[in-house]
Amino acid sequence: MANYRVNIWRQDQTEKQGRFEQYRVEDISEDMSFLEMLDVLNEKLISDDLVPVAFDHDCREGICGACGLVINGIPHGKECGTTTCQLYMRHFTADTEITIEPFRAQAFPLIKDLMVDRSSLDRVLQSGGYVSVHTGAAADANNVLIAKHKADDAFTAATCIGCGACVAVCRNASGMLFVAAKTSQLALLPQGQPERLERSLSMVKQMQDEGFGNCSNHYECEAACPKNIPASYIAQLNRDFLNASMTSKEYESQTHCKSLEE
Repeated sequence: MANYRVNIWRQDQTEKQGRFEQYRVEDISEDMSFLEMLDVLNEKLISDDLVPVAFDHDCREGICGACGLVINGIPHGKECGTTTCQLYMRHFTADTEITIEPFRAQAFPLIKDLMVDRSSLDRVLQSGGYVSVHTGAAADANNVLIAKHKADDAFTAATCIGCGACVAVCRNASGMLFVAAKTSQLALLPQGQPERLERSLSMVKQMQDEGFGNCSNHYECEAACPKNIPASYIAQLNRDFLNASMTSKEYESQTHCKSLEE
């Protein structure tokens, strides 16, 4: 059993001033997950008639993407390919200090303490992350032959859980890795071809409207991704976006009007 000093960001709401508060958590088993450690802290705060720490969580199995904390300056912590809920206290030295912050980005407005609103990612996905083609039942789908390397690449892109760690770690708060994964998982399959170029245009435009920054080419998004999604998908998105912008009359018209206004 170990003890820790945790510095946690406390903030009642976006408009109010935030601050770090330090707490001591005791008798923490090395087999506890990081979120279970926070549960222990909240139980103590509640027993002392204090306000518990608000943080996001749901499945606690590394699937849903709900958990998201910046731990000692790194989204989801220092362990590669690991979500916050899969991070265990054995990864931390006993009697050390741990600093916990929320994901910080313009597109992720803070709700309370460690909770942020990541619905901007949902709106980006809703703008084009779907196919309108009728794929039929399972038997029909199995009749569509797809090369294994294409299927594997599409599956890798589809493992994105939309947690937003790539945004939180990027100095420009870019959502490019998220958008690239969500476009590539469809662009690599035959069902996603009819709307491939339109999809890249609409999702990139929505990403910009939500306030995400541009790619900084530092590859921190790839390093912080709990699903180890490679940044090479961003190159695929850029190619599709370039092709779409040169062939879309609507995009050319919007760009021309914007240049005239400036």
